[in-house]
Amino acid sequence: MAEEHLCVSLVPLFNHLDVEDQQKVNALTRHRVVAKGEQVFSPEGEAQLVIVARGTLKVYQLSASGKEQLLRIVEPGGYEGENQLFGAANTASFGEALVPSEVCVLRQADFTKLLEDYPKIALKLLKINAEKSLRTEQQAQFLSMEKVEERLAAYLLDLSLVAASEEITLPMKMKELAAFLGTTPETLSRKFKLLEAQHLILRDKKQITILDQDGLEDL
Repeated sequence: MAEEHLCVSLVPLFNHLDVEDQQKVNALTRHRVVAKGEQVFSPEGEAQLVIVARGTLKVYQLSASGKEQLLRIVEPGGYEGENQLFGAANTASFGEALVPSEVCVLRQADFTKLLEDYPKIALKLLKINAEKSLRTEQQAQFLSMEKVEERLAAYLLDLSLVAASEEITLPMKMKELAAFLGTTPETLSRKFKLLEAQHLILRDKKQITILDQDGLEDL
């Protein structure tokens, strides 16, 4: 039970609630152990919040040709599906365990019942969500000033983590990857050359070899 309570306390949506309210949310969570390669959530699945207690998940989408397109890596303390609790549908994202993992799951149906039974929690969450939206807006302005090479380096490191190897293959075309990273193909090409010039990576078309992981992390 302590493990599950820890899960709830990690989520910004809930960790500003007092202990009593957190315990009410915690009572609705289910602790789940998943094997490496096991799917944790998908567009066809039930709307739910998934909190990672131990292990690592990869979140990805499928391209029109059925290839995986990595979106992000979720490590302990991370979570997916927060918006689903408020009714937003998951239309395209899949979550899969990269290693044996433990997660806590809160179903949307249980969350809705909680808000009906405890209106006080609903009012608190509305205030917290409004504050979070403001922070997200401010963060978006900050992200727009970040260097493209930093975004590219983080993406390559995530791919390396998924592959558990310094030898990785880009899952997208340059045009798609540029759009994903919020830049143009021309700029992305220059940033690849920059990382090569700094001896951080080797590149042969879609094949990338990471030469200096620490150097990429320090960008």
